[in-house]
Amino acid sequence: MCGICGSVILSEGNGSEGLLPAMVGKLGHRGPDDSRWSHLGDAHFGATRLEIRCGKGGRQPLVDVDRKLIAVCNGEIDNHKDLRTWLVKRGHSFVDESDVAILPALYRELGTEMFERLEGPFALVLWDAVNRQLILARDRAGERPLFFLQCGGRTVFASELASLVAGLDEPQVLDSESMLSYIARGWFLPPGCPYQGIEKVAPGSFIALGKGKVLKRRYWRWHFAPHGERKSDQNEFDRILRQAVRRQTDNDRDFGIFLSGGLDSSLIAAVARDLFPARTIRSYTLRFDEASFDEGDAAREVADRLSLVQEEVWVRPQQMVRILAELVRTTGEPLADPAWVPVALLARRAAEDVGVVLAGEGGDEVFGGYPTYLGLGFARAYSRLPGALRKLVANIVNRLPVSDRKVTVSYLAKRFIDGWDADPIVRHSNWTSAVPVPVLNRLGIHFPPPLHETMKNAHLLDIIQVLDFESSMAEGLLTKIDRAAMRYSLETRAPFLDRAVLDFASSLSPHERVHGLTTKSFLKDFSLGYLPRSIVHRRKRGLSVPLGAWLRGPLRDWAREGLSGDEMTMIGLDKKKTAGLLDEHLQHRRDHSRPIWLLLTLAEWVRWHMESSDAHRVGGGNRLEAGPVSDRRSGAASGEVASECES
Repeated sequence: MCGICGSVILSEGNGSEGLLPAMVGKLGHRGPDDSRWSHLGDAHFGATRLEIRCGKGGRQPLVDVDRKLIAVCNGEIDNHKDLRTWLVKRGHSFVDESDVAILPALYRELGTEMFERLEGPFALVLWDAVNRQLILARDRAGERPLFFLQCGGRTVFASELASLVAGLDEPQVLDSESMLSYIARGWFLPPGCPYQGIEKVAPGSFIALGKGKVLKRRYWRWHFAPHGERKSDQNEFDRILRQAVRRQTDNDRDFGIFLSGGLDSSLIAAVARDLFPARTIRSYTLRFDEASFDEGDAAREVADRLSLVQEEVWVRPQQMVRILAELVRTTGEPLADPAWVPVALLARRAAEDVGVVLAGEGGDEVFGGYPTYLGLGFARAYSRLPGALRKLVANIVNRLPVSDRKVTVSYLAKRFIDGWDADPIVRHSNWTSAVPVPVLNRLGIHFPPPLHETMKNAHLLDIIQVLDFESSMAEGLLTKIDRAAMRYSLETRAPFLDRAVLDFASSLSPHERVHGLTTKSFLKDFSLGYLPRSIVHRRKRGLSVPLGAWLRGPLRDWAREGLSGDEMTMIGLDKKKTAGLLDEHLQHRRDHSRPIWLLLTLAEWVRWHMESSDAHRVGGGNRLEAGPVSDRRSGAASGEVASECES
């Protein structure tokens, strides 16, 4: 695990070696154990390292002077041992025993087809100096981030926006279209980004730049197989899931578990305990004073049953403002999910004990766990009601009082009524959006259509799950846990996103995912082999934050300042309208906590953007002199010096 960055001159352009130390410095939180930068001709790469699989070697960038390749990788290659064995049989030899050491050799054998062979979370950049081609790739699910910008004949890339911006000489221009899309969704859909010209590599994709051409290709996409009559084998899945957990804990650091007491994290914990019966395993749980939001009792039940060492982290409203500002300034991007701050607090505590945590991310998207999947059937039934009765129901629902409790019936009913008669895919996107459509309309924003490819003869549930997997999970949930955990140098792994688990889940029929009023039908039946029924069928809660009450209380003044400030005008919004949302919220007329929080995170990001832009103007960019050359590899070809610097 690490942070990566760099710059390559693809055509005529200015050099960039002086900017690399600043870029590497911005990624120190992603890799506190080592940092260094190297160059091979026109390519200048940097990396910071968090030692997870130590082995012998593992230092990056990886430079193959003889074949004129340089590469950096953020992530873990879970099947590196099998790939190493295959490469040795084909005549390659390795001194470096780390998982990433195989990458240059694998590229020489397979070219860009190598990505289909890699398993695990990764963001990878490779410069092929012979063919003058820069290749950027991201793992299947999108667990690791990667941004890039083409400007003035060179390409700059980094794991995080704050690092990338540090490698540029000029202030960046906001992308208003992407900003409006962000307000609707709560995250940026690739290639969208807050800045014009900067792109995010999409999950399961690679981009090849060189010789005046840009090739963008998707090498993998999750999809459901045609549904037959075969009933899925629980024993087969047990083998697959156990192997995924074992593979993701095969490292040199102690691991822990983010435990909510819900099905997904509890199952991962149960499998881990069964695999390691004598090992001390720590679990980490968030606590809230507000009872309906608190996960403590449920998590404690699971921890006691599995003999886990339970650690609890209490979240208080005063922490939200300070940690949000810290996260935005560290990463350089906004994220609308209020749980970003609590997850960061949880990661900070876990990092005191372990280097890796397992999490249940992906369980809902892959196995069909969201209540909105039940909504597909509810909408069909609702549409059959007489128009007069539907109007009566809508009037009753809209008069339900606002509640500050967690995901109440009134909240769900109001989201259901909003746009229930739209196209099913648009309706689902409306239900899961960060800002309800009526609020978007008030702000003068049209909800962007969901981006999905036509899936011929596919069941509607298949389409919705793939849409969630590729959008809100990849760019929302996985962004949240990556940025939150890596702020405190903690690696997160998600066994439900293991490739074999994904392949198995894709064979499940719709009724094995959602059956009647039961979500995650197959996974719940399977989990009874590890957990009691009381835990398996516990009502789904999800991680939420009591923002409704906090915005009416301790966060009120901060919210009013943010919604009434010039930051709203800078992103094209009427600050009278944004401030009006808070007034309605304070008066209990509507629960606007999610839209308000989104706008406040955006205001915080705009403030960081202005600070960064001022630094460029005053300081003439973030240019620093390169550090001292600590080593020069012997055997460098004439005119191709591979130098390395350490900080």
